[in-house]
Amino acid sequence: MTNGSRAADGAAVMARAVELVEAGESFTMATVVWRQAPSSGQYGSRAIVTAEGELFGWIGGACAEPVLMREARRVLEEGSASLVWLGQPEDLEKMHVPEGVMTIPISCQSDGALQIFIEPVMAAPHVVIVGRSPMAVTLLDLVRDLGWRGDLVDGGEFEPGNVSASSAVIIATQGHGDEDVLATAVETEAAFIGLVASAKRGRVVREFLAEQGGDQDKLARVQVPIGIDLGHTGHREIAVSILADLVRRRALGELKPRSVARLIVEPTTAIDLVCGMTVDAVDENRPFEYGGVTYFFCAPGCRKAFEKDPDSFIITQQEAPC
Repeated sequence: MTNGSRAADGAAVMARAVELVEAGESFTMATVVWRQAPSSGQYGSRAIVTAEGELFGWIGGACAEPVLMREARRVLEEGSASLVWLGQPEDLEKMHVPEGVMTIPISCQSDGALQIFIEPVMAAPHVVIVGRSPMAVTLLDLVRDLGWRGDLVDGGEFEPGNVSASSAVIIATQGHGDEDVLATAVETEAAFIGLVASAKRGRVVREFLAEQGGDQDKLARVQVPIGIDLGHTGHREIAVSILADLVRRRALGELKPRSVARLIVEPTTAIDLVCGMTVDAVDENRPFEYGGVTYFFCAPGCRKAFEKDPDSFIITQQEAPC
């Protein structure tokens, strides 16, 4: 995970968003929609947090940034937008908070408050169709008409480089080298692998690959048959049924990258004993070792206060009610 932020104006942030969309990467867009002085965040300030933890842009200082990183991970995992209100604990208790707004008390030395709207921007699914049958060509057209990204590859030309962690691979070679293509596909990080074949044909292909030393767990990932059962149909209807199946799976969250747990890194967190904020336990958050324990802090002021009298903060934390 990259913890360093890159300050940028609104135009640069939007340009970066376009780059990520074109690259097929999901991310979150954060926008400051309200502020109370002297917060360093300004109305309309924007920042992007990628799935890998890259922060691009600016929405606020040392107190706001760790909160944004944590909440951006949550928003991207859940796939739904969130309005986050950061403020002084005593102020938040007095204010009317609309339903659905998440409040996060911050106790930095400077006063101020922010409301940040964090929205997920999910990459359009990428469908790699292997095969050159009329059904495969029709499916490619349907995928692109839906606004998804689609590629058509000959069976003999299919290789791991055609696939990313967000790809859905549809093997439509229809008996022409199914085994070779499937053996390559299961070794990729593809989010989904489907074989256009009957259940009987799928069982035969799996058994053959298993006999050749194929990994059973990897082979179990393959969905066969694929598509919604429409009865006896032609190649156009088969393409429609496969697309409908993919749309359903996307709605269920089944087309997310299999590696999303690794991409959206959830670092260990710690409590800043001076201000009470939850911070990531990383080197950037000013670690200080005392009594064999490493403590982390949201800002230099909190660490300096702790250094002067660690025991007072530790005792206060131990006496706090559960």
